[in-house]
Amino acid sequence: MKKPTLKSILGSVSSFLLFFLTVGFIVSCCMMLFVSILADTMDLTITPDNVGTAAKVTFWNVVLITFLFKMADYIRRRIMVDRPTKIITEATEKIMSGDFSVRMEPMRSSGMEGFNQIAMAINQMAEELGGVETLRTDFIANVSHEMKTPLAVMNNYGTLLQTPDLTEEKRIEYAKGVTDASRRLSEMMTNILKLNRLENQQIFPEVTTFDLGEQLCECLLQFENVWEKKNIEIETDIAENIQVEADAELLCLVWNNLFSNAFKFTAEGGTVSLQLTATEHHAIIRLQDTGCGMTAEVGAHIFEKFYQGDTSHSVQGNGLGLALVKRVIDILQGEISVESAIGVGTTFTVKIRRS
Repeated sequence: MKKPTLKSILGSVSSFLLFFLTVGFIVSCCMMLFVSILADTMDLTITPDNVGTAAKVTFWNVVLITFLFKMADYIRRRIMVDRPTKIITEATEKIMSGDFSVRMEPMRSSGMEGFNQIAMAINQMAEELGGVETLRTDFIANVSHEMKTPLAVMNNYGTLLQTPDLTEEKRIEYAKGVTDASRRLSEMMTNILKLNRLENQQIFPEVTTFDLGEQLCECLLQFENVWEKKNIEIETDIAENIQVEADAELLCLVWNNLFSNAFKFTAEGGTVSLQLTATEHHAIIRLQDTGCGMTAEVGAHIFEKFYQGDTSHSVQGNGLGLALVKRVIDILQGEISVESAIGVGTTFTVKIRRS
């Protein structure tokens, strides 16, 4: 407990004097009115001695009443104000020091409803801050881990490029390795910046009305070289004239990531199917591939940042694409779901509100 300072003592004395004067004035006025009415009614004579005696008794009564009221107010403040204030202050100081496990118990005394609301808000704040801190720690750890791989590749190939009497074929191979690793690092940084802007609401949707079928076809054709190289069969069933009101650029980000994943995980000679249908209020897009598929456990985490179902990293990626997709769909107030089975393939279903 803090020791009382001169300032706090003077404050208490001035508060007591102010309260004393207020009570004294009120009591004196009431007594004067009472005596005056009593004297007129009963035809009494008021003498200086009577007035002096009454004044002395009234003065000490006022002092006693003031003291009793101040003591009662002091006890009330200690119990109803100072104690909960101390509990709240200690909790907030722990939170400021980084302890987000702090939780305040409800105060069961009568009249504590306001402090209980503050306690509930502090508990919720601590829980939210704890979650943010966990995400921040995981994010830093994941970024550090993901950066190590391309940097190590660039370092190794850079060292090999310094080998004397290096053949032209090897020089091109090592240079390509450096370029591929730097491109992968650049893509990861770009996706991190995009995801950060999306999560901090720094990207606001620019809503326009456009034909969704045309957009899907345009995005799909960007991967023509990929499916031709892997001899992947493309099946499409796209309904015509389906108009949507959304941000076209953000939706392109969604389709490009989903198409990229579909072609990445589909083996040579496989099939990728795209279907677009519509209900009265939604456009429904289904993208199905005959890739390796995934377990239900992996499917439950694929929209998390840096999560990769392929722990061997045999397929290049940084686990940010689907996190971007999920955030965009949430911003556009749409829905996305996934169904998958090992050795069968994966189907993503996206629902977008129509115009």
